[in-house]
Amino acid sequence: GEEVTAAVEEPEETKEGLFARLRKGLSKTHTGLFGRLGEVLSKKEIDESVWDDFEETLIMADIGVGTTMKLRERIGAAIQKKSLRDADAITGALKEEILRILKTAEGSPIRISTKPYVIMVAGVNGVGKTTTIGKLANRLKKENLSVMVAAGDTFRAAATEQLEIWSKRVGSDFIKGQSGADPSAVAFDAVKAASARGTDVLIIDTAGRLHTKGNLMEEIKKMKRVISRELAEAPNETLLVLDATTGQNAIQQAKMFNEALDVTGIVLTKLDGTAKGGVIVAIADELNIPVKYIGIGESLSDLREFNADEFVEALFYSGEESVH
Repeated sequence: GEEVTAAVEEPEETKEGLFARLRKGLSKTHTGLFGRLGEVLSKKEIDESVWDDFEETLIMADIGVGTTMKLRERIGAAIQKKSLRDADAITGALKEEILRILKTAEGSPIRISTKPYVIMVAGVNGVGKTTTIGKLANRLKKENLSVMVAAGDTFRAAATEQLEIWSKRVGSDFIKGQSGADPSAVAFDAVKAASARGTDVLIIDTAGRLHTKGNLMEEIKKMKRVISRELAEAPNETLLVLDATTGQNAIQQAKMFNEALDVTGIVLTKLDGTAKGGVIVAIADELNIPVKYIGIGESLSDLREFNADEFVEALFYSGEESVH
């Protein structure tokens, strides 16, 4: 399960401090990618074997086969065009191309346009959904918005308890049903309550037990229908939480949830715990769903709005400040 750590209130960090945390959060992916890439590219001349090793390195970093082939093609073309021969050129071109792909996945941050603004949060068990909801509620509270959290995962008592602890901690209202109650009924009650209280944002958790996949998707679809019936525009956001440590598996999950729910944004968690952070490039390339937030650590402020430029700077950071 996910523990709710009693994180102390953190001081607002400076821009440098934030960038350093992002670098630290991506350090395993950086090392995995550039440790190997460095070896590959130390052969000064670019030949076929360099390209093969280059591909293998990207695939090992969970960038995925399809995206890797695309990157190789574009980088090959860029290098030929500038008739560059040294391996350093590959790194520069790789940075440009990864940035280009990630730019396409930059989502507009959540801006509360109506109230209650309803955010449905989906994802399989264990991806960090509860923690994400807690941290998201905290972010919104910091923007002086009133927040209500609804425990829609009625079959896991632990999930409900954890959400309740998070809600107390960040100061949001909390709605739960009886254990094993119909999740749609909880969502219905929550929408009614949030409307009656004039709450700014309602965040609704959903179940994530995957062994009954068909049932789960039907259940979540039903919840979405019930919410829409009650509030025309709602849910205003349907966020899918994916765990970076699962690598390519995350993409399969996203396709499945997106088919059922039309996901409006992805939250990619646990980037700090993995060398598979390259999966974000595959997500951006294959899914056509914006990445709204990334999770890079334990503390409350480690749920970040995704910014492609910052992400790529942190990922490619080699100790010298890059010139902007």
